[in-house]
Amino acid sequence: MFKKILIANRGEIALRIIRSLKEMGIKTVSLFSDVDKNSLHTYFADESYYIGQPEPTLSYLNIKKIIEVAKKSGSDAIHPGYGFLAENPSFAEACEKEGLIFIGPSSRAMRLLGDKLEARRIARENKIPVVEGSLKGFKEIKKAREYASKIGYPVLLKASAGGGGKGMRLVKDQSEMKILFNESKRESFSAFGDSTIYIEKYLKKPRHIEFQVLGDRYGKTIHLGERECSIQRRYQKVIEESPSIIIDSNLRERMGDAAIKLAKASEYTNAGTIEFMVDEERNFYFLEVNARLQVEHPVTELTRGVDLVREQILVSSGERIDKKLENAELRGWAIECRINAEDPENNFYPSFGKIEHLRIPQGPGVRVDCGITEGSEVSVYYDSLIANL
Repeated sequence: MFKKILIANRGEIALRIIRSLKEMGIKTVSLFSDVDKNSLHTYFADESYYIGQPEPTLSYLNIKKIIEVAKKSGSDAIHPGYGFLAENPSFAEACEKEGLIFIGPSSRAMRLLGDKLEARRIARENKIPVVEGSLKGFKEIKKAREYASKIGYPVLLKASAGGGGKGMRLVKDQSEMKILFNESKRESFSAFGDSTIYIEKYLKKPRHIEFQVLGDRYGKTIHLGERECSIQRRYQKVIEESPSIIIDSNLRERMGDAAIKLAKASEYTNAGTIEFMVDEERNFYFLEVNARLQVEHPVTELTRGVDLVREQILVSSGERIDKKLENAELRGWAIECRINAEDPENNFYPSFGKIEHLRIPQGPGVRVDCGITEGSEVSVYYDSLIANL
């Protein structure tokens, strides 16, 4: 078992990971940029190291610096959380080369499934229905416009290198393509360090259903049911729940089997999420893979009685998936609301500044994963997500 783990992230998810590691008796190392020096995750970790200037490319996306801190601190492994480098195969590969355990899939599996285009190809090869879309990425507007015209508008532009709604744009007709394509590229590069965009046919009124999978190093892959993520705004999830009201036992079995099949085809290990779209006739289509822990993982934890971060650690340390986990039954219902710092008078766009007053909900059945306290600064440099309720 690991003795010390570095968390290559910040805020709410860093604190969430620290909590599980402390329960397991594992020492924790956190990172902080200039604007994060007084953030909660720096106080709760056993050790904390300065990583650089606020811009993500100079701090939380700086692979060389993070590896240096991991070795300097004597960490055995690195947990990437979500966002930043969580789905960057070059980061996973750098960890492997330096003898550090990356708590997530192998760099090979991440290249296959973390890349949205590769994931779609594998799904097709394994006879899993896929939403119509490009087989290659685009960096130039001319070819992107040609392909969009070929499949017909409306289309969705998506970041090839990541998820979370970053870089996603709905293009209703050709007149919008140039502006939105450039916006998508800029946001994708800022979030993931890669401006490659792929194009997908836009489905009207679909349900967004994802399956939580977990694989160990011995070929065992299971799923822990679905999460409904259809309530979104600006292509980012705001409310998630488990189970989904449209999924019956038959559809759950078929979609779960498809999720496991895709994970096995790429030799995927650790926790990951296979995302699908379900139309009004309850036909499902593979959408993408999030090769990491999800923001909404707590609804699965609450309804399946599992700590997914703990399971990630165990699998990464070489343990087999517990048989009890294979038979974890669905219990009750859970709903997660993402709490963002926003300005309701400005179309709910991100709002930055100091948290002057904070009151945390409490009571039976209430869980709050929070990365702030009174006096905390919500920085312009990072995501406006501050808590999950």
